[in-house]
Amino acid sequence: MRVVATPPESRAYARLRAVCGTLKMPAMGKSDPHRFDDLFQEFGPIALKRFFGGEGIYSGDVMIGMIFSDVIYFKTDEETRKAFLAARTKPFSFKKHSTGETVVTGWFALPDHLYDDPDELAGWARAAYKVASVSPTAARKQTRAAQKRKPAARKRKA
Repeated sequence: MRVVATPPESRAYARLRAVCGTLKMPAMGKSDPHRFDDLFQEFGPIALKRFFGGEGIYSGDVMIGMIFSDVIYFKTDEETRKAFLAARTKPFSFKKHSTGETVVTGWFALPDHLYDDPDELAGWARAAYKVASVSPTAARKQTRAAQKRKPAARKRKA
């Protein structure tokens, strides 16, 4: 019999699992779309949508966060990133398959203490919403949505 040692789970994951239940996402299935409702209750309603190998956290049409490998990340800018750095959280990064280059993003992991404090998490989520709502991606989506709503010009008969 072969015994495989498993690494101890992080405090953040343990807290998240305690609040939200098991978070391991099945390879080809949907996970519980309401598992973060209690955590985000003070912030307001959110929706989870599939996003590459994880899930996006949406407030309305704006993606404020994402979940990869059981970690929640929030969108940051130069100003909001300071709080994440002060809490010593890490940015989301990934390796490009084509070049092997590691890409470090502006999405930062939530500090551990936020999993126990929905009131404080709401403030961080509002800051992420503010950043995400003015991002170039959000601006492109708003422009496309406005163009779809705009009625086609009618030709007048002469």
